[in-house]
Amino acid sequence: MDSVISIQGLSKTYKSGFQALQGIDLEIRRGEIFALLGPNGAGKTTLISIICGIVNASGGTVLADGHDIRTDFRAARAKIGLVPQELNTDAFESVWNTVTFSRGLFGKPANPAYIEQVLRDLSLWDKRSSRIMTLSGGMKRRVMIAKALSHEPDILFLDEPTAGVDVELRRGMWDMVRRLRERGVTVILTTHYIEEAQEMADRIGVIRKGRIILVEQTADLLRKLGKRQLTLTLKQPLDTLPTLGVLAGHDVALAGEGHEIVYTYDNQEGGADIATLLRQLAEAGVEFSDIRSSESSLEDIFVSLVHES
Repeated sequence: MDSVISIQGLSKTYKSGFQALQGIDLEIRRGEIFALLGPNGAGKTTLISIICGIVNASGGTVLADGHDIRTDFRAARAKIGLVPQELNTDAFESVWNTVTFSRGLFGKPANPAYIEQVLRDLSLWDKRSSRIMTLSGGMKRRVMIAKALSHEPDILFLDEPTAGVDVELRRGMWDMVRRLRERGVTVILTTHYIEEAQEMADRIGVIRKGRIILVEQTADLLRKLGKRQLTLTLKQPLDTLPTLGVLAGHDVALAGEGHEIVYTYDNQEGGADIATLLRQLAEAGVEFSDIRSSESSLEDIFVSLVHES
């Protein structure tokens, strides 16, 4: 699959000396949903702002659908739609006029049928004549998305798109994003909702201290970096673990004030010693009343990655 955004050696250092981005290399594939995750201050918004031409890079190159964002700015920017974190619209203007005006800024001819479809897709059609100031926060967020889509971009950036949006509206936006991908639009989103990335993204990139530290298929990331836990609820509590050969070199511990034995292992390990562990516990006279298994979420993986030294 070819890249719709190609980033090579991108860096950004502000006048204060703060280095927001350091040697970013990233390829975003055409037609995918790509989630960019990172803690506050990691460089997510700076990276997006540079790609969209809002902030100037200190070094490196960015191509948007083959157009250099600096030397061929107009062509590059016409390919991109951006939904920023901040809600920035004319409070006294109507929804219809706001979205139509945004289309005109890119030199696109009037297309009422297309604008109507965008507003219907975003459940804004009934609000088309309403002034922006009368809308709820969630509806204003949808207007921002409609503005970003008004000129029919091939690439859509969503910077915290569901911030301040209730669960029902959030899931509606997820459905809309999937429909955009089906139409061939590449979607790049930043989010603090880990389940949003896990639910929607084809690939995930993690940025920390201005560097991309990982880019993986979502399913591969969960499989490779995820942890599994086997928890045995004991019939009688233990003060210490029995001395068993299978425990050596493995993450096995007492929990629940001695009422549980917890075995933690990597997904790639596959828990090959579970059968041996259960047999040796039985031979040591340890009885258990319940067994349950759990698997780490993307949130667990993300937290472990961004807190590595």
